[in-house]
Amino acid sequence: MLQQVTFGIPFTISVSSILAKTTMVFIAFKATRPGSSCRKWVGVKPPNTVMLFCSSIQVMNCILWLSISPPFQEYDMDSYPGKIIIQCNEGSVIGFYFMLGYMGFLAAVSFVLAFMVRTLPDSFNEAKYITFSMLVFCSVWIAMIPAYLSTRGKYMVAVEIFAILTSSAGILLCMFSPKLYILLFKPQLNTQKTMLGKRML
Repeated sequence: MLQQVTFGIPFTISVSSILAKTTMVFIAFKATRPGSSCRKWVGVKPPNTVMLFCSSIQVMNCILWLSISPPFQEYDMDSYPGKIIIQCNEGSVIGFYFMLGYMGFLAAVSFVLAFMVRTLPDSFNEAKYITFSMLVFCSVWIAMIPAYLSTRGKYMVAVEIFAILTSSAGILLCMFSPKLYILLFKPQLNTQKTMLGKRML
């Protein structure tokens, strides 16, 4: 009953955190312009508000989904002659696809915002990593939907697990591998002077 919700809510919190980070990068760049009104938004409050607001929408959707038409176990006796496949019926198809679609929407907004500020100075180049990570995330889940709909039983679960692991690994690698490279192999570049310089590895 909680299989999809257990995956949906933590993933939404993760994508909401990335969206909050992207929003902060965007505001920080706008605030550097003379006379910008964005300076009053620089701080901890805007990203926390974005993350809590975006996550709460998904939580409310999942609560409504579970209270109105929750997932349940069903027996598929038609797909394969002579075999009974025990599988998860999502219950409310609207609730299930709203959960996936909302995560995709948050990822798309993060991608668009990061893409808009991808050419920022090197001190703001976090946007490039967010752009690539959201591109990987969206690509994996767009490719996963037709594969998920065309499979049954344990293969359906395997497709979903593969999409979860691949998109998670894509986000982690795209966002943190450049930082790990500097920390492990180029520690001399891990200085304030280098970070604020004209060129950054």
